[in-house]
Amino acid sequence: MTVAVSPDGLPALVLNADYRPLSYYPLSLWSWQDAIKAVFLDRVNIVAEYEHAVSSPTFSMRLPSVVSLKAYVKPSRHPAFTRFNVFLRDRFQCQYCGTPEDLTFDHVIPRHRGGATTWENVVAACSPCNLRKGGMMPAHAKMWPLQKPFQPTVHDLHNNGRLFPPNHLHESWMDYLYWDVELEP
Repeated sequence: MTVAVSPDGLPALVLNADYRPLSYYPLSLWSWQDAIKAVFLDRVNIVAEYEHAVSSPTFSMRLPSVVSLKAYVKPSRHPAFTRFNVFLRDRFQCQYCGTPEDLTFDHVIPRHRGGATTWENVVAACSPCNLRKGGMMPAHAKMWPLQKPFQPTVHDLHNNGRLFPPNHLHESWMDYLYWDVELEP
């Protein structure tokens, strides 16, 4: 489960057993309630905590800010073919003009010309470009995608997701979000 990122909500960053986030985009976060439940069910280890604590009459604990799963969850090699994942693969920009505005998707080879709704034939496109291309082939419309459409791996989507960080990143998360990025000299 992923929650909206709000500094006031005190969400917990969820790491796999190898200490990598389950997902970068959307960032794998649990509400503080779900994180505490997972702690009591012995499904996670607490890696870092907030200063804020919750209490009952007989118990008190600081809220976890980073948790790691005790059991490794093998990530899927190929992500689901969804509109969101197409946009993420294409970095939320029209593949014809580059704008991030008013995105939809386009069949490079139109369906009525035998084009399939697959990773290799669908690209993110803004509405104006999609309307301008219409049902034409790329050569006839003189419109070619900026990159050839392809089936991404989960790794490809994670890399693209890092380009769009959430509006709030707690300082305790930083050591776990980009630790596998190559360091600059």
